[in-house]
Amino acid sequence: MILDGAGTPASGPADILVRGNRIAEIVWLDPVAVAEGTARRPVGTTEIDATGRYVLPGLINAHGHIQDERGGTPQPVDYTFKLWLASGITTVREVGARSTQEIIRLRGASERGELAAPRIFAYARFGASPEPQTPDAARERVRQLKSIGADGIKSTGIDRDVMTALLEEARRVGLRVAHHAGVEETNAWDDIRLRTSTIEHWYGIPDAALDDGVQGFPADYNYNDEVDRFRYAGRLWREANPEKLLAVLDSMAAAKVAWVPTLVIYEASRDLQRAQGQPWFIDYLHPTLEDYFRPNPRNHGSYFLGWTSTDESYWKENYRIWMRALRDFEKRGGVIGAGEDAGFIYQMYGFGLIRELELHQEAGFNPIKVIQHATSNNARLLGEESRLGRVKTGFVADLIVVDGNPLENLKVLYPTGVETIVDGRAVRSGGVMWTIKDGIPYDAPRLLREVKELVAEARAARAR
Repeated sequence: MILDGAGTPASGPADILVRGNRIAEIVWLDPVAVAEGTARRPVGTTEIDATGRYVLPGLINAHGHIQDERGGTPQPVDYTFKLWLASGITTVREVGARSTQEIIRLRGASERGELAAPRIFAYARFGASPEPQTPDAARERVRQLKSIGADGIKSTGIDRDVMTALLEEARRVGLRVAHHAGVEETNAWDDIRLRTSTIEHWYGIPDAALDDGVQGFPADYNYNDEVDRFRYAGRLWREANPEKLLAVLDSMAAAKVAWVPTLVIYEASRDLQRAQGQPWFIDYLHPTLEDYFRPNPRNHGSYFLGWTSTDESYWKENYRIWMRALRDFEKRGGVIGAGEDAGFIYQMYGFGLIRELELHQEAGFNPIKVIQHATSNNARLLGEESRLGRVKTGFVADLIVVDGNPLENLKVLYPTGVETIVDGRAVRSGGVMWTIKDGIPYDAPRLLREVKELVAEARAARAR
């Protein structure tokens, strides 16, 4: 069965013929002839038997981080890459690594098939030290990032004059821009005016719909104190004027500013206990990442010091309004992508993106649309919709073979699969069986076993 990523229902049976790194042909089969063994089938030098399985486009992670350390302690990049591939992720938009040059090196190794890793799009950090403080410096930084081979730019807290120069120069040299809008001078109205490619996360959207122009912070609020920052972020959506918010969403859609909400990365704020007890932590959580997750003011996103039931209650309401805004945005023609932002706040690479898809379903999207968010929509965000994100003849052979029907249960996309009852016994099934990236097949369960061994060795070394 093929789920092609275009927002249409699954169909089949079919055979998919791959030559090199392209889908050469999709042969639709007569189910009766298949059952009788009389169907005319293409012949391949190598065959993957996907009988009874679902084939999807490789998932695209629109907000990923390739991290070789956490909190100053080394962490192997292999750990991240194998988890991504085991989760069916064939493309990652890397947004804001410490070293753009290193990400570009890894991008090349992946492109040449020298590295077991997803395809990488390198979005460089605009605000890397020395951070541009003037329009002229902003334009120079954009030109510099273009010259070293960046695919795009990731911006964070930024003033209006600098943001204007950044977007104007990026448009001139042909670089897309992902804007992580926080508490800053700019908000979604600036993204609309300047036609930013994507808004990351969410803060700048409700911030643009406040009646008073500023959130009702307490007098002793400190943005650089992350307990303050995340605590009061959980109270923002309720302060947005609903009519003004719809105007913002309408304008974003009209300006073709897409939205990558990363619902998953804030989930601990509404249910800390769930976040801390995810079942895959037992075998697959690297000790370096485990240490980084623990509350620690030195680590970004490790802010759960004195987190209360009141904080969680506000965040639960935050999610309800946020999810409604996402539905309204798509109804207005807006493009929604899917990304995980893993490596922070109790989210693991790969697992985080699958949980993001579950949260899109919780927001009210049909699973067919959820898959579209993570495939063809994400390809559009990258400007790659003519070759990525679809199971379609002529497209790059980025495919995943899934043991189960993700339209019935998105959990079958987790690399660990799901438990079902068969003849009164619990049986584990589901999971990605094969991840095919650029025509290269990877045995997903084997990759997951290798991650388990890597983590066990790191834990044993830590114990010694």
